[in-house]
Amino acid sequence: MEPTPAAPRIHLQSPQTAVPTRAVEPGRTRRITVAAPPLPPAALQRRTRVVLYYRADAAGADGRASVRLWEEAMWAKESLSEAVADHPEMGGRLRRHADGSWEVKLNDAGVRFTEATAEATLDEFLATAQDKDRAPSWEAALAPWADVNAEDPDVSALVYVQLTRFQGDGGFAVGVSCSLMLSDPLSLARFLASWARTHARMKAQNDAAAHPLMQYASYFRRPDARAARALVKSVPLDAFASADAAETVLFRARPTMLPAGAGAPPAPDHRALAVACVAQARERLGDGKVVPPQFPLVVFDCEGGVSVETCAAAAYGQPPSPSGGGRYKIDVALWEELGLEELVLRDSKPLHVSYSILGAGCDGLAVAMPAGAAGELLVAATVPKPK
Repeated sequence: MEPTPAAPRIHLQSPQTAVPTRAVEPGRTRRITVAAPPLPPAALQRRTRVVLYYRADAAGADGRASVRLWEEAMWAKESLSEAVADHPEMGGRLRRHADGSWEVKLNDAGVRFTEATAEATLDEFLATAQDKDRAPSWEAALAPWADVNAEDPDVSALVYVQLTRFQGDGGFAVGVSCSLMLSDPLSLARFLASWARTHARMKAQNDAAAHPLMQYASYFRRPDARAARALVKSVPLDAFASADAAETVLFRARPTMLPAGAGAPPAPDHRALAVACVAQARERLGDGKVVPPQFPLVVFDCEGGVSVETCAAAAYGQPPSPSGGGRYKIDVALWEELGLEELVLRDSKPLHVSYSILGAGCDGLAVAMPAGAAGELLVAATVPKPK
């Protein structure tokens, strides 16, 4: 009998921190409103996960693919620090007050950044995405997350970024995990696009002239460097905790037109809208329109404030109104509308972008976020996968 082949592994460098290149103005915060305190510990673990898969030039003109990618990683961390300076909320930390209220404190704590290599090709990863048993684990290996410490939340990072190099073909992935207490998926996409632009600008400015410090640092970070090997932790790809057994459907909600002379549109009823979107998500995924008795709702406003609420579906009937109480026209939206399919790194667009919202729990979750003028909203409805 032939021996069973060893499970492929991922080799992780020690995490670093991309701190902003400019000091954050003291005292800046973003509020978190909890409709029914206290905030449950599980709410702190809800997060958006995005993984972008790229097939870059396998060798380039000089045939030094692996070294070129690790040099790119050095620039990635530098440009990430610059991008966080432009978006200081991404480097912030949660803070809980004695009265039970919460906020995000904008400080210089920064974003966690990790470099990794995987014992699999890009094509093997993309093929695994179709495997329901292995896909959640392999995807989790590309986008790290450490649970927020409920007792001391200010010590926990809220954004994690990992650059993973695949075997053989020049492929790589950028994986990002971001707390829903910090950012909605649309704002996260805008931050990543800003990072990509900053990265391209910094590379262009420095390609014409040698950067001695960067060259010196990259020498010690190459895959064959002894210092790099000493920092590696190797973990089987199948060993990562699987994600929630849930799927997310994205909706665009447009306010319905009011009769002439009816005045300004009423304030949005986010709960009715969330119940309608969760019902439609369950219907699209083949699980009927029966909405769970209650589920959490996270609402973002145009200023970045966050509200954590609970939806009681019974208040809207079964089945609920398909248009959020008649106030909205609800259409299924595409994740591509967030713009990450156009996010260029190393002169390449991603071959595939994976989107997930995790930490929803067994009942599901809705996330409402502003999406342009005229009161339009995007709603991400996460529901359990049908059994």
